[in-house]
Amino acid sequence: MINGYYDVTGAMVTQFNRLNVISNNLANVNTPGFKQDDIIIGDFERLFSEKRSELPIDNNTKEAAKWLNHNLNKVPQVVEEYTDFSIGNMQRSSNPLDIALKRKNLFFTIDTPNGEMITRAGNFELDENGFLVTSEGNKVLSTKNKPIRIPPNISKLVIDNNANVYANDQKIATLKIVSIDDLNTIKKVGNKMWEFVPGSEKISTNNSTLQGFLEKSNVNPVREMTELIETNRLVEQYQKAMITFMDDLQKDAIDKLGSVKV
Repeated sequence: MINGYYDVTGAMVTQFNRLNVISNNLANVNTPGFKQDDIIIGDFERLFSEKRSELPIDNNTKEAAKWLNHNLNKVPQVVEEYTDFSIGNMQRSSNPLDIALKRKNLFFTIDTPNGEMITRAGNFELDENGFLVTSEGNKVLSTKNKPIRIPPNISKLVIDNNANVYANDQKIATLKIVSIDDLNTIKKVGNKMWEFVPGSEKISTNNSTLQGFLEKSNVNPVREMTELIETNRLVEQYQKAMITFMDDLQKDAIDKLGSVKV
């Protein structure tokens, strides 16, 4: 009976983790350049079969049996969390500081208090000193690893397909666009930024940018709402099962044990 309660509790925790991922996706439906996350759910038995070779005792002994709780074989577990890097819809804008990237493995390089980071969000602004910055105020870097300053009172700002920045037809910088071959090596750190392994990036400015376009989030809100409803229903079912185990069955067991004559 208690083992059944543990099974249901483990399953509910897994669904809570799934809810966190779905909620974060929905919260970023309108975040430029956001990439949705998802999880893969497996069971304890599968995880054990993949990892048992790493356990300190071979699986064919009595001692090894303590590493495998047979009552937890089918408890759902989060096997993996991953990010969908597919390109979001491109929205045309009248803002020359809105820049979209053409390929899914391309990123802008920005300077932050924690060092260089990368981002897909191209909704740039100018700060009070004329530097090109993100909406959080982080400076956008050039291929020379320097912040890009736009001269004041210019009448024409052009960023061509190769990430070159022109002010009144005069080239002033080139955006530092980098490509990451293995997208599994980068890590989300919040505020639309990613942390990358130094040396894994390479400058890829050729045919990389679209001025006057903004890449939207690739979250499918209809799909996420459907999964949110499904996950909430699963949580409710597990909750009812927990109440059954702890209240009804346990009370029944206590009543029966109390009626046994010694």
